[in-house]
Amino acid sequence: QVQLVESGGGSVQAGGSLRLSCPAPGSCMGWFRQAPGKQREWVSFISTDGITAYEDSVKGRFTISKDNAKKTLYLQMNSLKPEDTGTYYCAASWVRYCYKTEEGYTRWGQGAQVTVSS
Repeated sequence: QVQLVESGGGSVQAGGSLRLSCPAPGSCMGWFRQAPGKQREWVSFISTDGITAYEDSVKGRFTISKDNAKKTLYLQMNSLKPEDTGTYYCAASWVRYCYKTEEGYTRWGQGAQVTVSS
C-alpha cells in the first residue's frame, strides 16, 4: 500500500511560489488544506482523465497536475497570499467521481506546512 507523504512545503513571502508533491495511487487525487483554527477544506482535485477543479480562492493561482509515469501528484502554488497559510494534505480516492469534499477520499497524507508571510 502506497503511503501518501507530502513534500515541498515551506515558508515564503506573499507573492512567492511553492510546489507540493505527493504519490498518486488513486483514480482521483485531491489537495486539501487546514488553516489554524479552521476546518479542513478542499482545494483541488484531478481525475484519472485529467479533469481538474479548483476552489474559487485559488483559481488562476494554483495548478494541480499529475505525472502518470512517476505516479506523482503536484500542486503548483503561485502568487501566494497570507490566507493560503495552513497544513496541506494530499488524498487519494478510488470511487467513480471526484468530489469537492472529503467524500470518497480514503487515504491521506500527514500534511505539509505552508506559511505565507506578508
